[in-house]
Amino acid sequence: MGTTTSSDENIARPNGGDREFHFTDKDFQFLRELVSTHTGIKLADAKREMVYGRLSRRLRQLGLASFAEYCAYLQENIDAEIGTLINAITTNLTSFFRERHHFEYVTQTLAPMLEKSNPNKRIRVWSAGCSTGAEPYSLAMTLREAFPSARGWDVKILATDIDTNVLQTATNGVYSEKDVAEIPPAQVKRWFMKGKDANAGNVRANKELRDMITFRQLNLLGPWPMRSQFDFIFCRNVVIYFDKDTQRKLFDRYADILVPEGHIFIGHSESLYKVTERFRLIGQTIYRKTG
Repeated sequence: MGTTTSSDENIARPNGGDREFHFTDKDFQFLRELVSTHTGIKLADAKREMVYGRLSRRLRQLGLASFAEYCAYLQENIDAEIGTLINAITTNLTSFFRERHHFEYVTQTLAPMLEKSNPNKRIRVWSAGCSTGAEPYSLAMTLREAFPSARGWDVKILATDIDTNVLQTATNGVYSEKDVAEIPPAQVKRWFMKGKDANAGNVRANKELRDMITFRQLNLLGPWPMRSQFDFIFCRNVVIYFDKDTQRKLFDRYADILVPEGHIFIGHSESLYKVTERFRLIGQTIYRKTG
């Protein structure tokens, strides 16, 4: 579940339909070039209204009168403001066990393979574009049930996202009961603590799950500090807005950081066709490293 963009914003047009803030083609072009440079996300013309709606809130906070003023503010305060811009533009759509066939593959096929190929009982997984944490927590439940700590398995998940706001939610591991409604009740009871009093209506992932996951902010286009290789990677619904050249470079880097014959899982609307030859399709949006 990863970082995507959405156009379902309500755009403020007070005073008989006039915009609250002046927003020119030049402003939009400057903003989308900046977003592309820092994240690789390509904002199509159709995303202009979304950009207006998201950033209008920031203009109000800063007391600015136009998008031209905000562009100037960005140029003067790029290091301090770029994170806020990225957080505003990116939307994180996620749910527990989204695209369930991926988790079924991990349970039924990948886990038995890993058990045979890891005599040291050490497994490392990367959730790239983890959003508010539903994906890595789903992975943690899946892997802990397949590899109980009582049997000596050392299983760790690195979960990264470019958006610092969603990472805070993910680190806390607190969700509404509605968020976990699609998880079987027995699994919810096993892996989540039910909130009381002020926290009534919420649940929190238990300590065993939280201890399995390390949450970190990471721009996929920047340096990767990881030293060891991963057994498999979830990078789902993350690269759909990247151009093909960026995708090629990214999946080459993924291949480099995967163990031999390591797996990568991508989103339902994504494909590695004509992107890279370093992975072979082995299932529905499931690929295995070939070299």
